[in-house]
Amino acid sequence: MSSEAPRNSYLDQVVAQQQRLEVDLKAKRAPAMKMNQLAAPQAMRMARDRSDTGEVQLAEIEGAIRAQTGGQAASNAVEVRVTGFGMWKTVIVPPNAHVVHTRRGAAEPLHLGLGVSFRFNPYLDTYLAVPGAMQTIVINAHCICKELQGLLVQGYVQWIIQDFGTAYKKLDFGDAEDPMRLVNLQLREQAEAAIKDKVATMSIDDVLSDKQPIIEELTARLRHVAEGEGSSDKGLGLRIVTVQIKEAVVSSSRLWENLQKPFRAQRAKVARLAELESEEVISAREAISQKVRETTQMETERELSGLRAKNEAETHDREQAEKLRRSQQDQADALALAQAQQATALKKVALEMARVTAEAEAATLKLSTKHALEKLQADAETTLELLRADTAARRASLELATVSAREEVQNQLSPANLQARIISSLPQVMEKMPKPDELRSVTIGGSGGTDGQSLAGVVAQVVSVVNALQGVGKNGK
Repeated sequence: MSSEAPRNSYLDQVVAQQQRLEVDLKAKRAPAMKMNQLAAPQAMRMARDRSDTGEVQLAEIEGAIRAQTGGQAASNAVEVRVTGFGMWKTVIVPPNAHVVHTRRGAAEPLHLGLGVSFRFNPYLDTYLAVPGAMQTIVINAHCICKELQGLLVQGYVQWIIQDFGTAYKKLDFGDAEDPMRLVNLQLREQAEAAIKDKVATMSIDDVLSDKQPIIEELTARLRHVAEGEGSSDKGLGLRIVTVQIKEAVVSSSRLWENLQKPFRAQRAKVARLAELESEEVISAREAISQKVRETTQMETERELSGLRAKNEAETHDREQAEKLRRSQQDQADALALAQAQQATALKKVALEMARVTAEAEAATLKLSTKHALEKLQADAETTLELLRADTAARRASLELATVSAREEVQNQLSPANLQARIISSLPQVMEKMPKPDELRSVTIGGSGGTDGQSLAGVVAQVVSVVNALQGVGKNGK
C-alpha cells in the first residue's frame, strides 16, 4: 500500500504565480481577458487545495481574484477625443496625458508632449496617448528568509513618467484598455524580486522588526532601472516617487505563535514575578496591618474597658450623689412643707384673731353707732319739731300777712279793675289748679237785676270759687 507523497505548497505557489505572470505579459485586449478568465479558476482551485495545509495563501487568493476580475476592471486608457472626418480629423488630448504623434516617412515625431492636441490624418499618421498621473503598484511578495521560513511582505511603489520621449521607446504602452498595465506588471515583478533577494539575506527577526533595509534596497534597484542611476543609460524615463513596506507577515501560523511565545513567556514571567512580588509585599503589608490592627484593637479594648469601668464608677457615684441629693431635697421639702404648714396655721390663727378682733370692734362700733344714731335721731326729731313749729308759725304769719295784704288790695281795687285782673289771670289760674277729682256745678245768681249787678255778682262768685278751690288745694297738701 503506497502512501501519497506530501505536496510542496511553496512550489505550487511559485508555479501558479509563474503561469499567471506569463499570461499577464502576453495578453492583449480581449485575449488578455479570455486568458485571465481561464487562468483564474485554476489559481483559485490550487489556492483552495493548499489552504488545507494550514499555510497562509493570502497572495495566491488575491492573485486569483485579480486574475478573475482583470477583464472586468475599469479602463485606465486616456479618453482622447477625435473630431472631423476623412483626412481632416483633429485629436483632442486631455491636459494630464502624454502623447506622441508620428507620420509615415518622418523620422521624428511630429508632436510630443503633455496635453498636446494635433491634426490627424488616419491614412498617414498614428499616435499614442498615455496617462500622466502618478501610478501606484501594490506588492505582495512571498519571500524566504535566512532561516528558510516563509514571509509575506506587503508594500507599494509610486512612480511617474519623467521623460516620455524615452519612455515610449523603451516601454510597452500598447494595451488599449490599460496602457500602464504591462509597465506596472514589470515594475512589480522587479520590486518583488528585489524584496525577495533582500529578505533572503535577513533573519526573520530583522524582517519583522526593521523594514528600512528592505526599503533602501528596493528604492536603489528600482531607481537604477527606472531612472538609469549609476550608468550612462538614461533608464526608462520614469521617476520613482516613493517606496514603502506596509507589513511583513509570517506565513505559518504555528511559526508565528512560536515567535510570539518567548516574548509572551517573558512578559508572563515578568507579570508573574511582579504578581509574586506584589503578593509578597501585600502579604507583608497585610501581616503588618493585621498586627497593627490587632494591637490597636487590644489597646482599644483595654482603653474601652478602663473607660467603661470609669464610666460605671462615675455613674455609680453620680447615682449615689443623686440619691443623697434627692433624700436631702426630700427632707428639705418636708421641712419646708412643715414650716409652710406651721406658717399657714399661724396665719390662720392670726386671721381668726384678727377676725374676732374685727368682729368685736365691729360690735363695739355698731353699739356706739347705734347709741349715736339714736341720739342723733332724737336730736334730729327735736330739731325737726322745732323747725316744723317755726315753719308753722312763719306760715301762719305769712298767711296772716297775705290775707291782710289781700284784703287791703281788695279794698283798694275798684270793681272794674278787679274784674279785669281776675279775667286776665283766669287761664294761668286754671293751668296751675290741680285736676279735680270731682266736677261740681255751682249756679250763681238769678234771672233779675241789671247788667252791672249781674257782672259784679258773677265776679264775686268766681272769686269765692277761686278761694274755695285754693282752700281745697291747701287742705289737700
